[in-house]
Amino acid sequence: MGVVNVTPDSFYDGGRHADARAAIAHARRLVEEGADLLDVGGESSRRGADPVAPDEELRRVLPVLDGLRGVDVPISVDTAKPEVMRVVLEHGAAMINDITALASPGALESVARTDAGVCLMHMQGRPRTMQADPVYADVVAEVRDFLGARVAACAAAGIARERIVLDPGFGFGKTVDHNLALLARLGDIAALGFPVLAGWSRKSSLGRITGRPADDRLAASVAAALLAVQHGARIVRVHDVVATRDALAVLDAVQGRP
Repeated sequence: MGVVNVTPDSFYDGGRHADARAAIAHARRLVEEGADLLDVGGESSRRGADPVAPDEELRRVLPVLDGLRGVDVPISVDTAKPEVMRVVLEHGAAMINDITALASPGALESVARTDAGVCLMHMQGRPRTMQADPVYADVVAEVRDFLGARVAACAAAGIARERIVLDPGFGFGKTVDHNLALLARLGDIAALGFPVLAGWSRKSSLGRITGRPADDRLAASVAAALLAVQHGARIVRVHDVVATRDALAVLDAVQGRP
């Protein structure tokens, strides 16, 4: 999953593709590099981020969706707002990637009435405060139970199982140790029976581990993606498609040997 942030303030690439023309060009480049799907976002979810009004989010995202009509990969839209979900699904989005797991009033219904996929993510708190002091008794069990409950809510709303992807929410209301525990036991999340998405690309936990700034976290991001796939992830959300695909090709070659 290639990341297309149409924002001025995302933690790594904010401002780089903030206008529609640049975002469309970037998205097409990611597809050429081998992205299997794209994730377009018009609101930053970095820690400390302020919310964006629905009209502004749509102003950022819709021209990109319209400009990508005809690309041969599905497009996901990263949003937590039901009013945004409804409009982007009408404009061709194939998936909703929601950091609040369709918790907002009307979100379940907005997705259920379509045939779109949905990614349900776990987050403790909200982006503005999520990293203030995240605490868990057992982070893996709590994330797994939350995601299981959201799957049940989707089923009750009429969203078929085959439309659902789960994301443990690395970096969203979690310390480095929480993130590493989830990575090591990602199979516990996969055991729920749904494809798992892992988003480690360029994140601050990798900076804490390596001591490197976001611009210098490519190697760490690729390593985290490989580990996530080895532990059960089916989708990796990345900024660096070529490097990640090359590493995964080597992993596939090793695993494919007798």
